[in-house]
Amino acid sequence: MSDRRCKLGLRARIEIAQAVQDGATQRQVARQFAVSPATVHAIWHRWRQAPAEQREHGRCLEPRPPIPKSCPWKLSPAEEQAILDARAKTNYGPMRLTWITGRHRSTTYRVLRRNGCSRRQVSRERRACRRFEWAQPGALLHIDAFTLPKFHSPGHWATGDRGKAGRPERAGKTVIIGVQDDHSRLVYCELHSTENAVNVSACLTRAAVWMREQGCGALEAVISDNAKCYAQSHLFTATLAELGARHILCPPYTPRWNGKLERFWHTLDSEWARCRIWPDSTTRDRALSSFIRFYNRQRPHTAASGRPPITRVHQVREQDS
Repeated sequence: MSDRRCKLGLRARIEIAQAVQDGATQRQVARQFAVSPATVHAIWHRWRQAPAEQREHGRCLEPRPPIPKSCPWKLSPAEEQAILDARAKTNYGPMRLTWITGRHRSTTYRVLRRNGCSRRQVSRERRACRRFEWAQPGALLHIDAFTLPKFHSPGHWATGDRGKAGRPERAGKTVIIGVQDDHSRLVYCELHSTENAVNVSACLTRAAVWMREQGCGALEAVISDNAKCYAQSHLFTATLAELGARHILCPPYTPRWNGKLERFWHTLDSEWARCRIWPDSTTRDRALSSFIRFYNRQRPHTAASGRPPITRVHQVREQDS
């Protein structure tokens, strides 16, 4: 769409064509509008060859797209499809596709952009997964750890000051080891300084006892990721043997197997760790037990149809308190 107010906009072109049509010479019109005679000749030539319906509103003088009528080196549809097929199979960028397709980098990029696939896929298509849930509360426990930084004063996340004055000193980290029941979503958490075999084994032992106190059934299996403290620890293996549970390891790059506990970490981060501006990490850590009690006994959970997780244990075990 052209601007009618510019020097050679649609309105000016119509006036040039009408001036020549009224009898003025092309050189006189060129001096009048301060343009070259060749420009006047081109405008008059387009006006004269256009039909009457296009002259009525000046559509014949509208700017034409800068597309050549012919391009001898244009790729054929089959050659463009070869580039698209190579992109779909490898997800390579234009530079790496040059040695597969034999085309220049700029040519490959133009073909990809023309077909709407210039942006590389961040990841492959998500594989279909099946949701699972053990029927007995306490039969399957998920175990994992979540790390948060320690601080003596609020940092730039709370104050907005990213300078050195608003940057807190590094005070270490806090590791939250959590154990979650697969059926009811009950959660047991402990604060530790690191995630090692001793801490996770002790936490799992206490979590199994706590689950039985809440009304859950006997422990049958524990699922975890492939961290060394789970997959290569003799102490953790001995703890599982004492509890009479088998170990289920998540396959590599499949965190969705432990997705229930991973989703709880997101809830913990948004509703506890970052729900308010804590004066220091010690105050924040003291509030963890209160939040876990609220999460298990009062907070609505979508897996329990809007009821707290503890209700799923009482419902299965036919308890009323």
